[in-house]
Amino acid sequence: MNDWHLKQLDVNNAFLHGELHEEIYMQVPPGMDSSAGQVCKLNKSLYGLRQANKQWYEKLSSFLILQGYARSNVDHSLFLRRTENSMTIALVYVDDITLAGNDVVEIEKLTHLLNETFKIKNLGDLTYFLRLEVARNKTGIHLCQRKYVLDLLEGARMMNCAPAITPMNHKLAANIGGILPDPSSYRRLIGKLIYLTNTRPDITHAVQHLSQFVYAPTSIHQQAAMRILRYLKKTPGNGIFLAANSEAQLKRYSDSDWAGCAETRKSVTGYIIYFGNSPTSWRSKKQPTVSRSSSEAKYKALAATTCEIQWLKYLLDDIGINHRSPTVLYCDNQSAIQIASNQVMHERTKHIEIDCHIVREKINNGLLKLLPVSSKSQLADILTKPLPPIDFKSICFKLGMLNLYS
Repeated sequence: MNDWHLKQLDVNNAFLHGELHEEIYMQVPPGMDSSAGQVCKLNKSLYGLRQANKQWYEKLSSFLILQGYARSNVDHSLFLRRTENSMTIALVYVDDITLAGNDVVEIEKLTHLLNETFKIKNLGDLTYFLRLEVARNKTGIHLCQRKYVLDLLEGARMMNCAPAITPMNHKLAANIGGILPDPSSYRRLIGKLIYLTNTRPDITHAVQHLSQFVYAPTSIHQQAAMRILRYLKKTPGNGIFLAANSEAQLKRYSDSDWAGCAETRKSVTGYIIYFGNSPTSWRSKKQPTVSRSSSEAKYKALAATTCEIQWLKYLLDDIGINHRSPTVLYCDNQSAIQIASNQVMHERTKHIEIDCHIVREKINNGLLKLLPVSSKSQLADILTKPLPPIDFKSICFKLGMLNLYS
C-alpha cells in the first residue's frame, strides 16, 4: 500500500557464526590422524548441534539490536527500526532475511553491515522466499507456490493425472479402508500440503481434515490426498493477491460446522481475515470441546477469530499502522451474535468456557463490531466443510485468489 522497497538476503554458513556458552566436545572427524581417546573441543557453533539454531538467532538479534532495531513483542522473528521519516523492517527465518521499508539508504546500510559481519548473498528484489513466489507490479503483490506444487506433483508421480474440480467432495472417518502398510509417504505428503496452505486457503479445510488420520492412514485417506493433488494439477499457479489500493482496515469472516466430526461430534472452526481487500490470515481447525448447539459452535469460532485479530492489531501497531476503527466481523448466526452482545448470563451460556467471552470484552473495548451476513456470502464456509463445485468456485473468486500463469 505504501510502495515500500522489498529486498531479500541469504546468510552464508549462518550456524557457524553462533557463540557457544557451554563446553562441547565432538569425535574426531574421519580422515584426521589422532591418538586413541582424543576428541575435539568446539570453540564456535557447528551444524548438527541442538542449540545451533538458538545460538545463531541470539547472535543475529544482538547484532540487529546494536544497530538500533527493536524486536517485536508479538513476533520474535521481526525486527523494526523507526525514525521520524523512515521505517525499516527485517524479517528473519533462520538464514533467510527479508528487508522492507521506505528508506532505501537504510536498507543498503544494513545490507552492507550484515555482509561485513556475516558474509551474505544479496539476492536483490524479493521474488522467491521460502518457496513463496513473489510477483509485484503497481497494482499489488501476487503470492503463490507454483514451483512447489509442480515439484509435489512430480514427486508423487501425478503430473499426468486427471484434474479434479474441488479438493474434497465428502467427509471421511478413521476406520474406513485398509491400513496402509507404510504410512510414512502419507505423512510426508500431508506435511508438504500443510506448508502449501500458506498461500492456498482453498485447500486448507481438506488438508486439515486429512491431517487427523496421520496416526493410522488407510487406503481411502490416501485416495483423498491424491484428490487434493489432482485439484492442484488443475490450479498449480493459484495464489493470493495483496492489492496496493486497499484501505487499511481489518475485516473478517467467522464460521463453524456444528458437530462436523462424525466420530467425536466436535465442530470445526473456520475464519479468514482481510486487510483491506487482501486475505492475510485464515484457519481451519477442529474445536477442542463438543458444542451443545450450532450457536455455541459459532460463538467459539468467534472467540478464536478474536484472538487472531488482536494479535494482528498488535502487529500493525508495531509496523506503525494505526488501526483505531473497530474491526468488522461477519457471522451468519444471529444467536451467536446475541450471545456475544448480551451481557446477561443465561442457560445457554453458563457452561461455556470463560475464555470464549473474550468476544464480549473486545466488543465493549471497541475492537470488534459484529455484523450479520447471509450464509451464501459467508466466505469462511470454504474452511469448514466440503462444498459443491459451483459454491466452491464462487467463494474462491471472492477470496481474491488469482492465477497469473493461466
